[in-house]
Amino acid sequence: MSALTFGLCLPSFRLGASREGIDATVDAADRLGWKTVWSTDHILPDKTARADDYASIFDAVATLAYVAGRNPRVGIGVSVLVVPMRNAVEQAKTLASIDNLSGGRLTVGVGIGWSEIEYANAGLADRFHVRGAYLDEAIRVWRHLWSGSEEPFQGRFQSFDEFRFAPLPAQGANVPIVVGGRADAVFQRAGTLANGFHSTGIGPDDYAGCAKNVRAAAVAAGRPEPIFQARCRVFFDETPQGFFALAGSGEQMVAQVAAFRAVGVSHITVDLRENDPDRAVAAMERFDRDVVRPALA
Repeated sequence: MSALTFGLCLPSFRLGASREGIDATVDAADRLGWKTVWSTDHILPDKTARADDYASIFDAVATLAYVAGRNPRVGIGVSVLVVPMRNAVEQAKTLASIDNLSGGRLTVGVGIGWSEIEYANAGLADRFHVRGAYLDEAIRVWRHLWSGSEEPFQGRFQSFDEFRFAPLPAQGANVPIVVGGRADAVFQRAGTLANGFHSTGIGPDDYAGCAKNVRAAAVAAGRPEPIFQARCRVFFDETPQGFFALAGSGEQMVAQVAAFRAVGVSHITVDLRENDPDRAVAAMERFDRDVVRPALA
């Protein structure tokens, strides 16, 4: 069974998101020994209920740059970057710069988003219908540029013959990329192009099937064992209906964590749903005391 680590979904989104909340929780993550902190991505979300959490949100990549410059130890990640809403070459440069300047602490979660309205708001209505193909090619573009190769790249969306790309990421072409979502194409992408799978709101029972599909894709492509990560909302002393969350008592959540670990999950990112700095840190300390420490004992 692989070692298990924990990370924090930063309070960089939802109403009340603030620099003070980000600062306080990054400091707490470092003090508690949590491995990573993660930003969340949307650009110009629609007004549907599904997008309510993103009505106020800091830019995902700018947030990571800020955090990396402020703290020299904690790992940084984005959960997840809606890649087709941006230019892939520009993203390659920005992400390479953050990984280089942070000393190789970056993990990039990637996805395709769900809102056709948001794509249209960003002037990319046509791309919504080819967003999976765009993401696949973007990953190839990133790996190509991050490797230091100066060979031409010819793709459906991006092509370049004469170019220079430096500085490279500290991790080179091996910056970890994990894929979010739950469709068959996601599992294929996670196993064949990326380094692994980064779930949101999927419980251990369903995760087992997802992991099986990702592993099968990796084996078929001759790729190494994938990384398996889970992002979960946390509800202390209650059990929400209609979606999976780490919920209930500390003992119940420790059991849920053990179930994740049993199906191969090696990293759990928790969304504690608190933006007030003091309440957010208190929630982190409670989760660390009641769940993390017992789960790792």
